[in-house]
Amino acid sequence: MDASGAQWRKSSRSGGAQQCVEVATNLVGAALIRDSKLGDASPVLSTSRGAYARFIGAMKAGRFDG
Repeated sequence: MDASGAQWRKSSRSGGAQQCVEVATNLVGAALIRDSKLGDASPVLSTSRGAYARFIGAMKAGRFDG
């Protein structure tokens, strides 16, 4: 996936911490995720926008809470 047109935004839960992720959802059909500490040097995880939306929904529903 070509990430050159990605518009990255940092997680709203980062709170200034160093363990953050950035996501780009502006690309057609894809959501990209990377480590914010590494910026452009970070490896990029690519998934479908649908899968990303389901993942976020499951997180908000607390399905990953221990």
